[in-house]
Amino acid sequence: MSHQAAEPVALPAADLRRLAGRFAAGLETAGVRAGDRVVVSLPNSVELLAAVWACVASGRIPVPLDPRLTPHEREPILDDVSPALVLDSLVRFAELLEPEPVDLDPDPRCRPMHFTSGTTGRPKGVWSGFWDVTDAEQAVLEERDLWGFAAEDVNLVVSPLYHSAPLRFALGTALAGGDVAVLPTFTPEGFCEAVARLRPTTMFCVPAHLQRLLAHLEVGATIDVSSFRLVAHAGAPCPDPIRRGAHALFGTDVVWEFYGSTEGQFTACSAPEWAEHPGTVGRARPGRTITVDHEDELWCAVPPWGRFAYWNDEERTANAWRDTADGPAFTVGDLGRVDDDGYVYLDSRRTDLIISGGVNVYPAEVEAALVEVPGVVEIAVFGRPDEHWGQRVVAAHVGDASEDALREAATERLAPPKRPKEYERVEALPRTATGKVRRTEL
Repeated sequence: MSHQAAEPVALPAADLRRLAGRFAAGLETAGVRAGDRVVVSLPNSVELLAAVWACVASGRIPVPLDPRLTPHEREPILDDVSPALVLDSLVRFAELLEPEPVDLDPDPRCRPMHFTSGTTGRPKGVWSGFWDVTDAEQAVLEERDLWGFAAEDVNLVVSPLYHSAPLRFALGTALAGGDVAVLPTFTPEGFCEAVARLRPTTMFCVPAHLQRLLAHLEVGATIDVSSFRLVAHAGAPCPDPIRRGAHALFGTDVVWEFYGSTEGQFTACSAPEWAEHPGTVGRARPGRTITVDHEDELWCAVPPWGRFAYWNDEERTANAWRDTADGPAFTVGDLGRVDDDGYVYLDSRRTDLIISGGVNVYPAEVEAALVEVPGVVEIAVFGRPDEHWGQRVVAAHVGDASEDALREAATERLAPPKRPKEYERVEALPRTATGKVRRTEL
């Protein structure tokens, strides 16, 4: 029954809502109750989007996971959320569909629970709590007002929907009555074909997508992108040549970038604003206030629907929040500054964070997976500049472990984006006086 063929199909919102309603009916039949967690680990597809919509609009909590996670990565998450259902194949999705849909709430009751790692290397769920009717409506309207989602839109999904940003754009479009089409995987050739056939109006992408598309066009490929009214990029720092290439291709009236995280959204920036304030990631989104503390850490005060907690982790939640004059504000540890006009500049993402192809890779998680390999005395993982992916993952290790053994362990325990592309044996890891590894020296 999959709508997801080799060529993506633009599915109208009414069809997608009916599909989600049929799946919500199946959840009821299967005994999945309100408040239960549903792990959604599917290939990129409209079915994934329908499953998430069914959950958030019927009081269940969807937990989208990368289907490439290894058992080593997935099992601790399943233990943490105790799901009532693990949806890990399109066949299982089809089996759960009921002939008649149930009515879904007009607006989602919560955000999906996405997992993020951070410095501990132990992934934790970001949980919004359930919203009341007013906050649910305001959460939807905030995105709609900012991005202009409308019934005339065709949103082309080019990124994995288990990530929060592409999921927000796709669901926001559907809630506004627009069509959604999903690329199973991104290739420049497949993207160009989809654009020619579907004439999409919006997409979210990461800089690596833009880089690959521009390189494809440089060698003679052509594309008519006049159907786009919005191309939003985020997820990684965008090199100036790529940004300017995107501005030239799509138009400065079309391209936006934003700064956010799994935990929440900070800023949005149009191309003309960036041209007037080079290097900025924009100003605080409406209803938010961004400040910096004495250590240059960015804090964002958010409206009620922007609140969150880390699932089953009160200490980590407490460390992420503080009260300010503008209300409760959170941080994800990024450093930056805010100028007199309110424009935000990122000085550095968390020093431990590697962003490869728009995917966050946390060194601590990779190190924990590899430190037990026989012959590893100690290991440090860091990012190295990569013209294709932005950064590539590299591991430096002390000890006589073989590269083959390390690669075998990485394949068994880590999803592909987290696996080091290079391994280097060193005599000792550079450390600070307090014993912390100096990743910048590596």
